[in-house]
Amino acid sequence: MDYPDAIRIDPRRTFDAVVEVPGSKSITNRALLTAALAEGSSQLVRPLASEDTAVMVDALTALGCKIQRGKESWTIHGLRGKLRRPESTVQTANSGTTARFITAASALADGPVVIDGSPRMRQRPIQDLADALAALGVRIDVLGKDGCPPVRVHGPEFPGGHAAIDASRSSQYVSALLLAAPYARNDVVLALQDGVLVSRPYVELTMQVMRAFGGHVDWTPDGEIRVSRERRYRARTYRVEPDASSAVYAFCSAAVTGGRARVEGISGRSIQADLAVLPILEQMGCRVLRGDDFIEVRGPMDRLLPVDTDMNELPDAALAIAVVALFAAGETRIRNVANLRLKESNRLLALETELRKLGAEARATADSLTIEPGPLHGAEIDTYDDHRMAMAFSMAGLRVEGVVIQNPGCVSKTWPEYFSSLGHL
Repeated sequence: MDYPDAIRIDPRRTFDAVVEVPGSKSITNRALLTAALAEGSSQLVRPLASEDTAVMVDALTALGCKIQRGKESWTIHGLRGKLRRPESTVQTANSGTTARFITAASALADGPVVIDGSPRMRQRPIQDLADALAALGVRIDVLGKDGCPPVRVHGPEFPGGHAAIDASRSSQYVSALLLAAPYARNDVVLALQDGVLVSRPYVELTMQVMRAFGGHVDWTPDGEIRVSRERRYRARTYRVEPDASSAVYAFCSAAVTGGRARVEGISGRSIQADLAVLPILEQMGCRVLRGDDFIEVRGPMDRLLPVDTDMNELPDAALAIAVVALFAAGETRIRNVANLRLKESNRLLALETELRKLGAEARATADSLTIEPGPLHGAEIDTYDDHRMAMAFSMAGLRVEGVVIQNPGCVSKTWPEYFSSLGHL
């Protein structure tokens, strides 16, 4: 979808809407890799078509997987865990899931694989994943500065065994290892260094997708994760849930305007990490309804309440809550989100800068953000080529006249039609 260089957001008093959100990026990219490693041809129903998933498709295609993309479903012809050495460097753009997942999977290729990405990706650390792969017998070289991409993986040796992993900066390292682990020569057992796992719900989501394709993965009584080599992936038809990370913006828009937003097709029992935003919105005064096939949020008629909340398990949703906090009746504090500095942008610094532009007092520390509402006014919002910055700050424009979002096209990373959907609320 083509976007202009900037978009001015039209304020609206309130809305009452059923919002259609795209398929989950987190699930789509996990299911793509799992299906590519499986035996047989799988169907992904209603996957997310976006820049991030296109990058994953291109990476898997370079590694020998044939993928046919239709409007409602994609067909993935599995490789039985035997990937092909690509003809050139595998480019992962700014897709963290692709860079991390493909790095681990490349241990299954029949020759060396070099994985690289955008300038920002070359600033996002991957050394902790490389160290864990090396402990599992994989030959891997980190070629970039300060433990960042590019990396070279020397397949097809993946002995497996026991390894400790530092998962304090990204859960994607753990998910990457788990997804490839059924094809190791021995069972893979991962111990979490110091017992720390940031964004644990994303690892639980990885395990759920693996089990859906026939993998055997579980927590041990000692708090480690074991993957059996005896249960490899089998092809299946897999329906992708609507994306909770995208639904956050519909729910938070209802909070900001005192409106109602219902997202259908997603269960109130879903384990997607960002649905943990719902109890936070309830604390802020919203009413939340959870059904078997929908979730609905109604914003308060009066002013929102401030919160002090730990968002370690749903850091992406912290951007939306930070913008909602602009309209709260007091100071909001978002804690334990140090890894926001390592995302598509330095999100803690970006949030502090752009919230201040709108008139709030915002203070970022190494791992937290405090927002004190003030008299709000319009501003041109820089998005740092970060889709979540663009989507989060667009919500401020629903209440504040004169909010302009620069580079709105960056939303194509996960929700290409976002601004069209916002306009129809």
